[in-house]
This record gives sequence, structure tokens and C-alpha cells, in this order.
Amino acid sequence: MLDIKLIRDNPGLVEQCLHRRNYPEDAHAVLREIKELDAQWRSIKKEEDELRAERNRLSMQINDKKKKGENTEAEIARSGDVAKRIKGIAVETTTLEEQIKAQLLFLPNLPHESVPEGKDEKSNPEVRTWGEPRLGPQDVIDHHELGERSGLIDFERGVKLAEHRFAVLSGPLARLERAIVDFMLSVQVSRGYREMAPPYLVSTKTMTGTGQLPKFKDELYKTQDDLWLIPTAEVPLTNLYSGEVLEEKDLPLKLTAYTPCFRREAGAYGKDIRGLIRQHQFNKVELVKFAHPSRSYEELESLTKDAERILQLLELPYRVIELCTGDLGFASAKTYDIEVWMPSQDRYREISSCSNCTDFQARRANIRFRAKDGLEFVHTLNGSGLAVGRTMIAILENYQEDKKTVRIPKPLQDFMGEETIDF
Repeated sequence: MLDIKLIRDNPGLVEQCLHRRNYPEDAHAVLREIKELDAQWRSIKKEEDELRAERNRLSMQINDKKKKGENTEAEIARSGDVAKRIKGIAVETTTLEEQIKAQLLFLPNLPHESVPEGKDEKSNPEVRTWGEPRLGPQDVIDHHELGERSGLIDFERGVKLAEHRFAVLSGPLARLERAIVDFMLSVQVSRGYREMAPPYLVSTKTMTGTGQLPKFKDELYKTQDDLWLIPTAEVPLTNLYSGEVLEEKDLPLKLTAYTPCFRREAGAYGKDIRGLIRQHQFNKVELVKFAHPSRSYEELESLTKDAERILQLLELPYRVIELCTGDLGFASAKTYDIEVWMPSQDRYREISSCSNCTDFQARRANIRFRAKDGLEFVHTLNGSGLAVGRTMIAILENYQEDKKTVRIPKPLQDFMGEETIDF
């Protein structure tokens, strides 16, 4: 959530940032509504300040007149009217503050000045690459066909149990997925992250704290008990400290967790409908940081490298791109995407998105730290470390031999208990 003081003092900057982010006209309408509501709030607060000053003067006049034995009926009557109006103003200002906050929840974070300009993903520059792709479409069978042929990925039973875009893994692929999760968590714990096991269902307040609600409610699953299935572990991990004050000496706090993730993928139908690329339920290891504002961009660089380390250890070729202003996520001020090589598609595909959300989420969730000059909002960061299903796909294709055997990467063999999978 943006600071209302920023909109009040520098509305032109916010307007400019909305243009940079290629945001639709309705966002600019929201900004105009916020400015109008804030103008009303300031006008009423000014009246309140004047009335409080008048009430103080009246109180002094009443005391003086009583000492002199003079009549105070007029002053007392006026003081009562003033008190009544002040009470009414309190109701009005509270209502306006709630309306302003409700509108603020729809405005995105402001992009950092270093974020490249662009309208969409076509303008995302490549930052670096690692490894050289060895295989292409002619060398491999895609994971969908490989899984179906062996019966180790059962899409039909996924549909029978739930609906389209659910799948059932069995045998060595189920063990491979578990091995990947164990491996990812072990690596990140060794790099200083504290492993957590959060709930998979969270409240509306928790979803609002990280920016999923109210804007993206159509992409989420909600239960009849007013709880929501998490779309990522970022949601519960970031909200662990909602409403709390952290100590400066404890920053950065680094957390990691494995969870299933649930997304409706509203509007995504027709894209990646084959295989495991875009499922309604998928597994992911998440990385979350709570950082000092002066060091959050340094922490973004290190968080991205923490996610990259998994691919390096698995010897999977990848590249890192920086999202341009028009492709930036709602809560993010700066984002790097990590894309792994997918031989069957002859292209890199996103496997992690690492973002600095600055104080945007911390304001929504009220997460602060005790600084020397008082309380300040922390900066929150998050990234996939990594998407488990897409990591498995990358292994099935990049480690495929003779289109019928997949060699297990050495770092996973101890977790897996075997060296190859035959299809």
C-alpha cells in the first residue's frame, strides 16, 4: 500500500509511475478518487483543529467568568455545540480514512528508478545466462508425452479426482518431486534461511496484507468458512509478523517454506494447457526476507542468487531477466525472473520470480522495526526457490537419454535413492 503522504505531497510522481507501469485508466481514476477524499479529510481535520482550539479558549473563558461570578451560559452552550461537532467530525474522518484505505488497496507499488521502461514482457532485458543448452526439441520427448507413455503422470485421473489442470504423480516421479523439495530446503537452510511450515489456508486479512486481495480475488480459491487457499507461501510467511515490531539487529530475517500452491489461473485458459507447466495446484519452495530499507536492493540481489544456486547445483541451464515497468507485478518495485531451459519448447521458461516489494506489503500488514529514530516499516522480499513442478520438468527433459531414460542429477541421487528413471 502506498503512503497517503506521498500521494498528498507528490501526486505527480505517483501519476508518472502509473504511466510507467502502463496501468489502465481505472487506476488513474482510483488515484483521483483518493486525492478528492483526502482533500475532504484535510478540510474536516482543519475544522476539527480550529474547533479544538475554540473549545480550549471557551474553557478558559468559562473558568475566568466563574471566578468573577459572571454568567457563563452562552460559553457553556457554545462549548457543548463544539464538542458535539468534534464528535461528529471523528465519525466523518474515520469513514473517510476507511474509504481512502479501501481505494489505496487497488494501487500498485511504485517501480524503482532502475527498472527498465517497457510495455510488456517483450521489453524485459536479459541480465545474465548460466550454462549452455545441450538439447532441443529434436533430442527429447516432452514431459507430457513421457509421463503419459509411462503412466507416471496421470492426467486422466487428475481430471477424475478434481478437474482439468490437476495431475497424479506415481512411483519414481512422486519420489523425484519429494527429493527435489528436500534438496531445495536443505540448500536454503544451509544458506541461512529458517525453515517454516505455515498453514495452507489463511484469512482475508492475511491475503490483503501481501496484495492478493482485493485486486486478484478472481484468481484465488475461497472456502465457505471465509478462508483462502494460498497461491504461494509468500502469503503466510510475510504475514507471520503482521502487526508486530521487529528489532533492527535481527534484520534481515530469512524464511523458507515448502507448500502446495493453489491458483485458478483466471484468464489463462488456452495457454500451457498440456502437461504440468500451468496447474491449478502445484508445489513450490518459497524464499522470504524482511530487510532494512537501506539494504533491501542488496538483499534482492542475494535472494536471486540463492534461487539461482539450485539450478547451478542441478546443472540446469538458465537465464535471468529483469522485468520492465509494464510487466512488473502488483506489489513489486523491482523483479528478476529466472527462466530455465526447456528443450522440448526450445526456449527458456520462468521458474522463479524474485521481487523487492519495499514497504508496500509492510504498510498493508503493519510490519515495522525499531530504528534509532523511531518505528519504520520494513522492506519485504520474496522469490521462488524454486517452482518444484517446473524443476522436475526441466530435469525430465534436460537429463533425458535416448528418449526413454532420465538420469537423476547427482545432488538428488542421495535424496532419490536411485540414479535413473526408465520410461
